[in-house]
This record gives sequence, C-alpha cells and structure tokens, in this order.
Amino acid sequence: MTTVTPTYRAWQRLPGNMLGSILFSVGMCARVSYFASVLPRVVALEPGRCEVRAPKWWGVRNHIGTFHAIAACNLAEAAMGMLAEATVPPTHRWIPKAMHTQYLTKASTGLRAVAELPTVPEFGDTEGVDLVVPVSILDRAGVEVVHADITVWVTPA
Repeated sequence: MTTVTPTYRAWQRLPGNMLGSILFSVGMCARVSYFASVLPRVVALEPGRCEVRAPKWWGVRNHIGTFHAIAACNLAEAAMGMLAEATVPPTHRWIPKAMHTQYLTKASTGLRAVAELPTVPEFGDTEGVDLVVPVSILDRAGVEVVHADITVWVTPA
C-alpha cells in the first residue's frame, strides 16, 4: 500500500478546479520561490505523474522571442519536483542529481510539462536509489519541444 504524502494530500484537499490549481501552485512557489519565474500552474498531480503549465510571457522569452531554454528546464524541474513530492514516501527524501535535456524545436507558445514514471517504484530500506523522471515539454499544439530526463537521488530519511 502506498503512503499518501503531505503534498499529494494537500492537492487532494483543494477544489478540483482552476481555483484549487492556482492555490496549490501559489503554495508551491512560496515553498520553492525559483519556480515562480515561469508562472507555473500545476493542473494534474498524482503519484507517478504531474502536469504543469506555464504561459509565454516577457519574463521567459529569449532574444528570438521564443520560450527560453533554461525557463523550460525550470518548468521541467517544477513538474519533476511535484511528481517526487507526490510519489516519494515521507520515510524517504529526494534531491535532483542530474538533468539531461534535449531541445527539440523552437517553443513559440506557452508550455505544458508532463513528468510521468512508467511505473511507481517501491522505496525500500536501500541506502539510496537513482530514479530517472522523464519530462516531456509540449507546446500548445502538443508538439514536444523539449525533453528532459531528471535523475533524482532517493534515500531513507
């Protein structure tokens, strides 16, 4: 049986509409203020999956007017972080260890980052385990513009 994490419990307690999504996202940015730079909004969250959207606004545009590559990485890390918070049990802790990113094409719209594990792992009493979280970043047309594989180091707390 999977333990419900405090982050996932908070998500479940909020209304399942835009207001709940906005409230949760404001709380996320209050806790991890760096994420606020991309104006993220968590739209789906469950163990093993998180979806976060970010608008294209002047603060994330690069010199050619598209969504900046590192802003897209920030969005990927936000999606991975919320996935980890909803998936890794309170008996364990996690920290990002590496990020492999592929910039596939120009991102000229707002973006949607989907972090999804093929299967939700069981976290035992191991000394530590690498968990690779794939994150697809899609434009409004559903085209993957960036792909990131973020390795997270998970250990017992």
